[in-house]
Amino acid sequence: MIQVDMLKAKEIAHNKRRAARALEFAPLDVQVTIPAMAEQAESKRQEIRDKYTAIQTQIDAAESVAVLKDIISEL
Repeated sequence: MIQVDMLKAKEIAHNKRRAARALEFAPLDVQVTIPAMAEQAESKRQEIRDKYTAIQTQIDAAESVAVLKDIISEL
């Protein structure tokens, strides 16, 4: 039977989460530097942070590779 290193699997899942978050942040990184758009962009950035904090918690609590795959597939 194949044994999976859950710590390594979770690290891979976190890396995928970080990459997805970076893609969502990219357009807002420019907008936050424009004074007229900064407040709205920062609000959207906070929504993204909250979303990915919840996903991070789910990854940390995952007890199987199947659960990690489900979480990552939703990104």
